[in-house]
Parts: sequence; C-alpha cells; structure tokens
Amino acid sequence: MGKISILWADDEIDLLKPHLLYLQEKGFDVMTVTNGNDAVDEFIKAKDGFDIVFLDENMPGISGIETLGKIKNINQRVPIVMITKSEEESIMNDAIGSKISDYLIKPVNPGQILLSIKKNIDKNRLISEKTTSGYQQEFRNIGMMLGENLNNKQWEEVYKKLIYWELELESSGDDSMKEVFQMQKAEANSLFARFIEKNYLSWLQSKAVDAPTMSHTLMRNKILPLVEKESVPTFMLLIDNLRFDQWKILQPTLEELFKVDKEESYYAILPTCTQYARNAIFAGLMPSEIEKMHPGLWMNDEDEGGKNMHEADFLEGNLKRLGKNIKFSYNKITNHNDGKKLAENIHQLAGNKLNVIVYNFVDMLSHARTEMEVIRELASDDAAYRSITLSWFQHSPLHDILKQIAAAKAKLIITTDHGTIKVTEASKVIGDKNTNTNLRYKSGKSLTYQAKDVFAVKNPAEAFLPRQHVSSVFVFIKGDKFFAYPNNYNYYVNYYKDTFQHGGISLEEMIIPLVALSPK
Repeated sequence: MGKISILWADDEIDLLKPHLLYLQEKGFDVMTVTNGNDAVDEFIKAKDGFDIVFLDENMPGISGIETLGKIKNINQRVPIVMITKSEEESIMNDAIGSKISDYLIKPVNPGQILLSIKKNIDKNRLISEKTTSGYQQEFRNIGMMLGENLNNKQWEEVYKKLIYWELELESSGDDSMKEVFQMQKAEANSLFARFIEKNYLSWLQSKAVDAPTMSHTLMRNKILPLVEKESVPTFMLLIDNLRFDQWKILQPTLEELFKVDKEESYYAILPTCTQYARNAIFAGLMPSEIEKMHPGLWMNDEDEGGKNMHEADFLEGNLKRLGKNIKFSYNKITNHNDGKKLAENIHQLAGNKLNVIVYNFVDMLSHARTEMEVIRELASDDAAYRSITLSWFQHSPLHDILKQIAAAKAKLIITTDHGTIKVTEASKVIGDKNTNTNLRYKSGKSLTYQAKDVFAVKNPAEAFLPRQHVSSVFVFIKGDKFFAYPNNYNYYVNYYKDTFQHGGISLEEMIIPLVALSPK
C-alpha cells in the first residue's frame, strides 16, 4: 500500500500543527484547508483522490455536514470523520445519517486521529492479519484434537470450531489460508466418517448410554421438554436441509427479532435425507419401526409417490405414545404463496401449545443448484451457497412469519432434518434397475461399490432400516464423494461434480443445528 493521503478541513488548522507533524512523521500525506468550499475543490482536483477526510463540523461558509454531503456525492466510498466541539444529539444524528465513518469530539489528540485512520483505512488489513494469525494457531489445536479419540460431543465441538474459522477467514477477505483450511476440513471429514462407521450402529441400541440425541430421539429429548416448560406457545421451525454454517449466517438477522437462549446441535440419522430423517423426527421412531408401526403410511425407496406425506400423523402418534396431551398444528411450506398465507394467519395458531412449521426452501435451493445453470453460477461454492441462503431469507415470507411469531411473544425453536455437502469426486457403483437414485447413499440388492469409500450396512435391520429384499444392503458414501454409474460415467461426473447433495456421511450432513430463541 502506498502513502495514505488525508484531506483535513478545519478553520483553526494552525492550532493543529502538532497533529499534522505527528501524522507526517508516521508517513501520511496531509492536505489542509480552512473551509468546506476549499475542501470540496481540493477533493475534486486531487488526481489520485484522498484515502480519508477529516471535517470540522463548524466552519465559515458551508458547514461540515454540507461539505460531507458534497464530498459523498463525488465519492460515496471515501471514509469521512466528523470533528466537532458540540455534543448535541441533533448534530450527531445528522452526521451519522449522512454516513460518516467516525465521530470525534474536540479537543482531539494525535492518538485518536491515528486510531481513526487505522479503523477506517487499515481495518481490513489488520483484521485479515489477525484472523490469519488466529487460525494458524488454532490449526495446530484442531489438528491435535483430530489426533485424539473423540466422542460425539467433541466432534460437535470440532465442527463448530471449523465453521467459526471458515466464516472468519471468509469475512477477512484473505484467501492465503483457504487451501490449508479446506485440507483440514477434508481431514476432519475423513476421520469423522471412521468415527461414524465405528459407533453408529451401537448408538441405535436401546441400552446405549453414549448415544447423542439423534433424529428419532429429538422430539423426546429436546423439543418436548422445551415446549412443556413454557407458558406461551412454541413454534418449531424446521428448515429443510439447513447446515450449521447456514444457521450462523442467518443468526444476525434473526437476532433483530429474538435472543438466542440456547444453541445446540444433534445428529441426523442415516441416510441423511428427508424421507428417512424427517419422518424419524416426527414419528420418534427409526425407519424400520415406522414401517412396522405405520405400515400404511411408510413409503420405501422403490415405492411410487411422496415419501413425506404423513409427518403430522407421525407426530400425533408420537405424542400419544409418550402420553403428551399437547395441542399442536402442522404446516408445511413448499412455495412462496403458502409462506405468505401462513404469515398472514400466524395469529390463528396462538391457541396451540406447539406449532410445527416445515419450510422447504433450502432443500429446493440445493436441488435447483444441481438442475439450474443460473443457480449453479450463483451458488458456486460454500460461501456463495451461504450468501444466497441469507439473501433468500431476508426477502422471504419466512422472515415475515418470524416477525409475526416475535410480535406474538411466542417461543421459537429452529432446527433441520439434515445438512448437505458440496461433492467433488465420483465413486463408481453398480446396481440393478430398482436401485435408488440418491447420489450419497444406495439401497438395493447385488450392489457393487468401492468398499473404501463407503460405510456398508449389509443387514439393514441393524441400522433400523427397512429391508425391501432378502439381499438388500445400504451403502453410505463418506466425505465429499458421490456415487456414479459406469454407464455415461464422464457425463454423470461432469454434471454432478461441485453440486450440493445429501444422504451420506459428513460433518455437514450429520451435525445439524438446534436453537431455542425468545422474542425480544
């Protein structure tokens, strides 16, 4: 970066010579004027422009506020620092409303001026350096954690640390550590897949003492205890396919309406897809148990028709089995108009103890990411995927729905049924014509696959999954791979590479948010 150029307008500029000498000794170029008109003229004439402007609020001729407006009309992005003797609120409001970058009260000292310059000119570089240095230190700590025999809670902690640093590095604008971070996240996912392969089936046993809260125990362990202790209605918002990093991106907007009481995570069951995980949430049962207890409602992969058509029925049965006499409502939003309609009628749900809202947008986005070229370009990587999720949310009926919930002073629980991962590498699989189409898990008979890439469940009953044929198996792909058939292999790989998929084993798909909020 070259010398920083400063324009300073003050009718008492002669009294500021010590400040000017101090800045010149620090290597800054300082142009001084004594009134607003000259400040505007110098700003226009400056060949290379000025990096920052200091304006006295009270000068002869046009005021500091008027000068500010004229300079902003020439260059909106230049940082302007207002300096004044007055602490009147109206002057502060005028200055802030005119988009000043900083506000100083006379008398100012050279240290204040230098700090203001660093905050406004050098801020991004300083933040970037601090963030990079912080991650370099944390890289070693996370690496040491990954070398240990982690339990399910520790894996949640590792994943949240990775998300924190991914978002910090992204906001710093420094790409120097991006490749290092991606390598560490890939290593974490590889080790996490081994952890799941080793522990998953034992978690599902009735006497398991070390099992985390999972899809089928979520209502019993977490949601219903929160609902029962509240004297006001609780809204359970399940945003389909919402990753933990996407929740963190939405959090600042939500905190304008709610305060976060508790932020947790839980584990999605396998397969990490809507048909299995969401039905398990509401039924409070694993898929094979749902099939047995609700034989007319469960749909297998080979069956024709919608696979998530009976969630309200499953929830009703779950509440009855648990002996919970809770009045509830269930609404599923799959398009914009349904969302607008629900936003207009939130008040009608105030008489229910529990109101479930399933919102499908993020799932639709991930599928559109695969199917539509324009979405492929908009959501080209994880950062863009997060960004488009935030943009949608801020302009969606869901945002309006949450405003209504906050206004009603109701409690809110935000969660999801599974996450999603950007897939980058294909793994060959062969199956018969009845094998399901999901890219992250396969279920069928006579499957041929690359064993090192998958967690294979050869007896589906052990994973509480329906067995459609005597020789049926389930295979779940690990990390960021996806299944591809040898037929038209290259076309298939090129079409699905770098798309967002779910159904398999990854931190992104399995460790998912559960957040309790109260209205402000």
